Amino acid sequence: MRNFVCAGVSAAILIAAASPAIAQGCPSPAGFPRWLQGFKQEAAAQGISPQTLSALDGLTYDPATIAKDRAQGVFAQTFLQFSGRMVSGNRIQTGGALLKKYANVFKQIEQQYGVPGPVLVAFWGLETDFGKVMGNLETLRSLATLSFDCRRPDEFREQLIYALKVIERGDLSPPEMRGPAHGEVGQFQFQPKNYYQYAVDFDGDGKRDLIRSAPDSLASAANYLQSIGWEPGQPWLQQVRVPDDLPWDQADVTIKKPRSFWAQHGVTDLNGKPVPADNLPAGLVLPMGRYGPAFLAYPNFDIYLEWNKSLVYTTTAAYYATRLAGGPALNKGSGPVEALGLAETKLIQQLLAKRGFEVGKIDGVLGAASRDAIRSMQVKYGMPADGYPTAELLMRLRGGQ
Repeated sequence: MRNFVCAGVSAAILIAAASPAIAQGCPSPAGFPRWLQGFKQEAAAQGISPQTLSALDGLTYDPATIAKDRAQGVFAQTFLQFSGRMVSGNRIQTGGALLKKYANVFKQIEQQYGVPGPVLVAFWGLETDFGKVMGNLETLRSLATLSFDCRRPDEFREQLIYALKVIERGDLSPPEMRGPAHGEVGQFQFQPKNYYQYAVDFDGDGKRDLIRSAPDSLASAANYLQSIGWEPGQPWLQQVRVPDDLPWDQADVTIKKPRSFWAQHGVTDLNGKPVPADNLPAGLVLPMGRYGPAFLAYPNFDIYLEWNKSLVYTTTAAYYATRLAGGPALNKGSGPVEALGLAETKLIQQLLAKRGFEVGKIDGVLGAASRDAIRSMQVKYGMPADGYPTAELLMRLRGGQ
C-alpha cells in the first residue's frame, strides 16, 4: 500500500530506473552488525521486549533488497493499457465470486466502516491478486537493510519499530512476516505502521491476521479507508461522455466543481443523459486527454489517491470497483488517443522545468504539478488545455516558443 508502487500484480507495470551512483555515498555493509546492535538499543528504549528483539538476532544485510530498491520504477503504461490488463474479464468474474462468497462479511464491514464491498475487492485484486501474490522476502531483514541504507533510513526505521510492535502484540510471528522488498505485509500490502494502527480482528479468533484471514484483511482495509476520510453512501467515480468544447483547463482531479457546472457544459452519462445539476462536487478526470476515457471523480476518489498517488493506478482501482458494483464497461473515448513514451514525457517535464515551472520529480509520471504546467503552456499556445502531453506540445516546447 505504498505510494510509490504496490507489490503483487501491479508490479507488472514497472520499468527499471536504477541509480548506481546513489550507492556510492551509502555505508558499507560491513557496518551493518554494529548498526543493528545500536538499533536494538533504540527499540528497547521504546519499550520493545528482549524476547521480541531476539527476532533480530543473526539478521544479515540483504543486498537483494537494496537492488530492488535501487531499481524501483514508475508506472510505464497508459491508463488504457493498465486498466485493460488489470481489469480483465477473469478478474471481474473472480471479484464478483468473492463478493458473493463473503457477502455477510462485506455487509458487516459496510455497516461498521461505511466502505462498500466492491471498493475493497478492487484493491484486493490489484494489490495481491486476492491474496495470491504477497511477496516472500523476510520483512524484518528487508526493513533492517533499508533502515541501515542511506536513502530513507528514518522512514524505514520507523517501519521496523512497528514491525516489532506487530510481533510483540501477537499478531504475527517473525517467520510469518514476509512480503516484498519494502516491508509491506498481507493481502492489502499494509506497511507495518498501518498494520499496527488499523489491523482488526474481524473473524474473532483473537489475532489480527492480514496474511491468512480474508475477513481480517478486508475489515482492516475498510478501517484504514474510513480513517483517511471515506464517506459512506457516496460515489467515488462515474464514467461520462464529454463534448468537444469544454473548458478543458478545469478538467483535473484537483479541481472540484459542482456537478451542475459539468451538466451546464454538456457532460452526460454514457447513455447520453445529462449528469444531475446539483451541488455535489466533482472533478473531471481525463487520464488520456480529451479524446480518451472521461470520469467524474467525487470526493471519495481523493481517498484512492491517499492509498496510492499514481493517477493511473487509482483510476484503474476506482473503475474496477464500479464494474464490480454493476457499472458499465470502459468507454475508451471519442477518438484515437496519442500516447507519448516515457522518455518523451520526461523531456516535456524537463523543458517545463527550464521555463520555471514546478513539475515535481522528473520521471515521466504526470503528477498534479506537471499537469498544471502542461495546462499553462497549452493555454499559451492556444491548445485545448486538458493537461495531457502530446507530440504537438513537445514540438512547441522544443522550439522554444
